[in-house]
Amino acid sequence: MDKTHYLPLLESAGRFLFLIRPRRFGKSLLQSVMECYYDAHWNQRFEELFAETWIAVQPTPEKGQYLTLRFDFSMVNPFCGLEASFDAHLRIRIDELLNRHADRIPTNEAAQIRAEANSHQRLQRLFSVLAQCQFPLYLFIDEYDNFANNLLVTNGEAAYRELTHGGGFFKTFFALLKGAAGGTSGGLARLFITGVSPLTMDDVTSGFNIGTNISLDPRFNGMLGFNHAEMDALFHTFGQDFSAHRTIIDEWYNHYHFHKARRESIVNSDMALYYLKSLVGIGAPPDELIDHNVRIDYGKLRHLVQIDRRLNGNFSRLREIIDTGEQVGVIQTSFPVEGLLRQENFISLLYYLGLLTFAGEQEGAPLLRIPNRTVQQLMYSYLREAYRDAEVFKPNTWDLAEKLRHMAYRGEWEAFFDELSAQIGQQASVRDYLQGKKMIQGFLLAWLNLSPYFTVWSEQEQGGGFVDLYLAPFYFRYPDMRHAYLIELKYLKRSEGSPEKRQEALEAGRQQLRRYAQDTRVRDALGEAQLHPLVLLYSGWELVWREETSATTT
Repeated sequence: MDKTHYLPLLESAGRFLFLIRPRRFGKSLLQSVMECYYDAHWNQRFEELFAETWIAVQPTPEKGQYLTLRFDFSMVNPFCGLEASFDAHLRIRIDELLNRHADRIPTNEAAQIRAEANSHQRLQRLFSVLAQCQFPLYLFIDEYDNFANNLLVTNGEAAYRELTHGGGFFKTFFALLKGAAGGTSGGLARLFITGVSPLTMDDVTSGFNIGTNISLDPRFNGMLGFNHAEMDALFHTFGQDFSAHRTIIDEWYNHYHFHKARRESIVNSDMALYYLKSLVGIGAPPDELIDHNVRIDYGKLRHLVQIDRRLNGNFSRLREIIDTGEQVGVIQTSFPVEGLLRQENFISLLYYLGLLTFAGEQEGAPLLRIPNRTVQQLMYSYLREAYRDAEVFKPNTWDLAEKLRHMAYRGEWEAFFDELSAQIGQQASVRDYLQGKKMIQGFLLAWLNLSPYFTVWSEQEQGGGFVDLYLAPFYFRYPDMRHAYLIELKYLKRSEGSPEKRQEALEAGRQQLRRYAQDTRVRDALGEAQLHPLVLLYSGWELVWREETSATTT
């Protein structure tokens, strides 16, 4: 897809730019395009590389006017000799620049750059040489926060602070860039940095004070990822009809917005290409709709939701977001690592990771929402892994998954809920988290999404006035399923569990289910499946009654 019309916009946005986007959104490819466009070496092949693109017809004056240098910090090993790995990566990339531009950089100057003892000194001398020769440098840094974030997750905050504060080599590296960008003979003409979080940038530069953060700039909302018109063109190129797949792609991969004005909805490019590759390769959508490449390992969030293996306030916020599907909050453009336990920063990090996106406004503040079912499935998996990792709840997931399959294909629903309740009864630590109907509803959602047999809707997702849980067959993946479930949860405090109260709650649930069974939202998704209306009555954390009731008035 041709995104070259964004190049003039990037030029006008500033000389030193910083862009944050979620993983697998095309940041590296964007930098590759820019490197080929701006580098004097690649300018010799401009017509070949940029044939039939927007920029080929109307190139900017800066085309081919730079020497480019590109670092990719995902290639730095954070676990074995971090500083040596960082030094080696910079040395290799500087060597590549010197070889590519051997006809521009004097041989003796290149030799002096290579002779420097370490990458910091090589880079410093490179800036000096380029400034003297009046060769402007365009520096690209991809995955700038990759190894720093990995170090934070695996080795903890102390190791991370040693890297990014005081005399840490990473902080020194950014100080060098700042000096090269700010001096009249600094040698650094343009800088473009990409990553997945502003966290490291805040720590190594005390905020991105050497340039412009364009992450929330509405002009660049659609620069990465695909809109519907681009999806249609992309599918057409490979002989596929996008309209035949639009519904499922929108539900699972779409609805990212990178500005609160929500100018256009963006489809994750990795997810779209993963789906399209399967269509072209085997003539059918992929069996597993979630590409493993887009998964964010729970381990990268563990340090945010746990302290000393105990779930903290961030976990409660994560659980609340999953329960409701949305959160009101202002996105912070920068924050240090020690601020991650503050609610506004944690919510902002979820946004930058792609787990939340702009969805409008509520009472004058930005409304953030889980963008699609892929992210929703990932969030449920984070809940399950957090419970297990903190040893709050460690059930036999294989056994539960089997019972969920029998529920989907055989209509045998009792075994799943009975087994889950038995496991809760045996593991007392989880009971503190199951106080109140909403807590139980969210807990059930996490485990009902253990396997993707059902399309699960909750009351919140349907805007209220709807059954607590609706499990519709996921016909797109399992066309032979023939069982669906309406679930009405009733909750009584343990002190309120008299027979009269229980009977009153059960009867209310039965009446609600009869009404909900006639809802068009239920009927439209039901297909040929048999509908099972279920009432689940909880007294505190304990399931004290479960029944299947009639969907019609007797």
